[in-house]
Amino acid sequence: MNLRALLKRLVRKTGFDVIRFNARSSPVARRIRLFAHHGINLVLDVGANTGGYALELRRTGYRGRIVSFEPLSSAFARLEARAARDPQWEAVHAGLGREPGRQRLHVAQNSESSSLLEMLPRHVAAYPKAAYVGTEEVIIDRLDDVFARYYRPGENAYLKIDTQGYERHVLEGAQASLKAITGIQLELSLVPLYEGEPLFVDLVAYLEERGYVLMSFEPVIEDPSTGQLLQIDSLFFRPSPPREEPAGLWKP
Repeated sequence: MNLRALLKRLVRKTGFDVIRFNARSSPVARRIRLFAHHGINLVLDVGANTGGYALELRRTGYRGRIVSFEPLSSAFARLEARAARDPQWEAVHAGLGREPGRQRLHVAQNSESSSLLEMLPRHVAAYPKAAYVGTEEVIIDRLDDVFARYYRPGENAYLKIDTQGYERHVLEGAQASLKAITGIQLELSLVPLYEGEPLFVDLVAYLEERGYVLMSFEPVIEDPSTGQLLQIDSLFFRPSPPREEPAGLWKP
């Protein structure tokens, strides 16, 4: 057995796989190119959980500003600690939605599946660790009410929303803010996983009506027994000519 095969075998024992990175076809590489093309230098990370998305951005070379919103106390504690080590990363202990106030968050065993919506049996059957184990009262703001705190005029903002079926509510609380937002990333379900959530086709149409074009998607979760794709991250941008990349934005 050659060294490459041996390393792949050892890594697979940890539950991971090793594939060759392709800068033309990789979804992550495509996201990097889209960020650079649109000059993104502010990411509003809604539903940040413990900060995994922001850390991935840093690993892929993004050096712009990040503002992460997370309402769940346990997840926010870890998020805040991570953001404290990065002067360009701010953590906000709140969720975003259509109306400000306090709401009951259903807390999942795996925390990242926590949602303000009821979870459907299809989700629990596919991923038992996503089952709810409790609730927590959390603070919800409207993006339109807080946008000016975090956005600096002239920035090219990117809104990433991962709120487990609550994405439409976040967008409806951001109607004025969308005018200053260049790109949007939504985690969208292809089949119903949360009660009352809009599906992929509904939100594609919703954003197209507001001037956004679907430009990429990244698989998120699949049914482990059938292989059916259940959720994808969908990336939307307003069509634009290439922008000059801000100095120091990317550092591979």
